[in-house]
Amino acid sequence: MTQTAIIIPARYNSKRLQGKPLIKVCDKPIIQWVWERAIQVKSADRVIIATDNQQIYDCAKSFGAEVEMTSENHKCGSDRIVEVAEKYPEISYIINLQGDEPMINTDCVEEVIRLIKEDKKADISTLLAEINEDDDLDDPNMVKCVKDINGYAMYFSRSKIPYERNIGIAKFYKHIGIYGYKRKSLFKMTKFPQPEIEQAESLEQLRALYNGMKIKTAVVKYNSIGIDTIEDLNSFKKLVEIK
Repeated sequence: MTQTAIIIPARYNSKRLQGKPLIKVCDKPIIQWVWERAIQVKSADRVIIATDNQQIYDCAKSFGAEVEMTSENHKCGSDRIVEVAEKYPEISYIINLQGDEPMINTDCVEEVIRLIKEDKKADISTLLAEINEDDDLDDPNMVKCVKDINGYAMYFSRSKIPYERNIGIAKFYKHIGIYGYKRKSLFKMTKFPQPEIEQAESLEQLRALYNGMKIKTAVVKYNSIGIDTIEDLNSFKKLVEIK
């Protein structure tokens, strides 16, 4: 039996927000917020938290999650996910859901799963949203993407792409950091060395593009709230308090 698994990488040593998965909002750690969203996804057979930290492991166990302890030496979330996937050969489709996306829309996760299952040419699937605020275009924390006529990603960058020599023509898209992988594609990508463009931008999806892999995208109206900074955390707290 083949399975579709959402794997949530969660590490303690974030450069900008130490211990981020364990920070509590309304008496609930961020990692639990993410997990509770993930288990609502009907197309997923299981949800696994992958961590390198005993505190996160114990926390995940305490609220009933399936959790795996992984190596502290992984350079990126994909490597951590591979370690978990290696234990379960029955998992054919793997969804990388970031552990700092507590408001992820479950319909968006369903769309990522649909894309990777239905598109035979795609190695990876992911999501984009149209950018409407000029300030966001110059924000390096908001990753931008250019896609082709068939919806395959051409490039991702922290810079504003495409460059506007002629104003008012181009549409701009932000990347929503969720990925769907075919099993063999995930294992293939993580075996490639990091190319210069990945090292320069610090974007691991560029490794896949550099090596000729195809990333299928879909544009959604959902706006994600990734928690990378204290400002992001405060914004999330305000949203939850309003609700």
